[in-house]
Amino acid sequence: MSEKNAELPLNGNLVIVGSTASGKSSLAIELARRRSNVEIISIDSMAIYRGMDIGTATPTVAEQEEIPHHLINIVDPSDEFALPLFQSAVEKALEEITNRGNRAVLVGGTGLHVRAVVDRLQVPPRFLSIRDEIELIPETAFLYRRLKDLDPLASEKIEPGNRRRIVRALEVTLGTGRPFSSFGPGLDVYPPSPFTEIGIRMPRDLNDLRIAERYKRQIEDGFVEEVKNLVSDGRELSKTASQALGYKQIISYIEGENTLEEAIESAIASTRRFARRQEKWFRRDPRIQWMELQKDPFELLEEVIKVFDLIGRNTSNEFVKVPDYL
Repeated sequence: MSEKNAELPLNGNLVIVGSTASGKSSLAIELARRRSNVEIISIDSMAIYRGMDIGTATPTVAEQEEIPHHLINIVDPSDEFALPLFQSAVEKALEEITNRGNRAVLVGGTGLHVRAVVDRLQVPPRFLSIRDEIELIPETAFLYRRLKDLDPLASEKIEPGNRRRIVRALEVTLGTGRPFSSFGPGLDVYPPSPFTEIGIRMPRDLNDLRIAERYKRQIEDGFVEEVKNLVSDGRELSKTASQALGYKQIISYIEGENTLEEAIESAIASTRRFARRQEKWFRRDPRIQWMELQKDPFELLEEVIKVFDLIGRNTSNEFVKVPDYL
């Protein structure tokens, strides 16, 4: 185990990941109902926003009253909540849960946020004015040569044509005065983790169907009215909040740019593409132990409970492998 991760000994906390509409939140809630010492932490960049409960599919008020939840409805949608703040909030929640003698189930669909929490990533700050100056230079090859001069190690890990990553590395290097590579090995390295991670995977056509059915329920539950309330007070959504699935399409409908049916179809298509990107992101992490479902997420409940109980009995700091029979 790396020195960094050794600071967080394995304490029985479980991470459940999966694409949107995979049923991971429902599984976590049902697990908590079966085990009295469970609190749930949402690792979702959108569930943190108030007034967006329907569109972000946050647990219901009744579910939150029944099971302690963390990092839900904590900031206004007009505000940004930077990743380092998110990390700090999760670590605080984990400490409080442990002090109460309970265990955490972390539920995540936002890949970067899951990595930031699981690996305690060092997230460099943003320097927008420096970034804007860099972006004024059109020649990506020139920027790459500049990065190679300032941080050869970072340049070795970035493709010469990947302008986005080159600009980010230069932004951090120039803004902090230290090499971008000094902030850690990056997202391409998967060190041993103090958390046990399981992933929920289903056939693509089933996930597509569940996404469409979710939007149908959300419309029935008042999704359009929720979005109207968000935009009616004149405040703009933050850059992050405005990227929440489905909101852009519903706003277009409210502004008369398309019909509700067109908005829903566009949201479904966009969300299905997002779900594929989520799965691709999580599939890169070899530490995630996958569970396959065919019809309903609850068919995996007993397996998830077995894993939860297994890691709870483990008192060492070693990685726990889910038995093959699961």
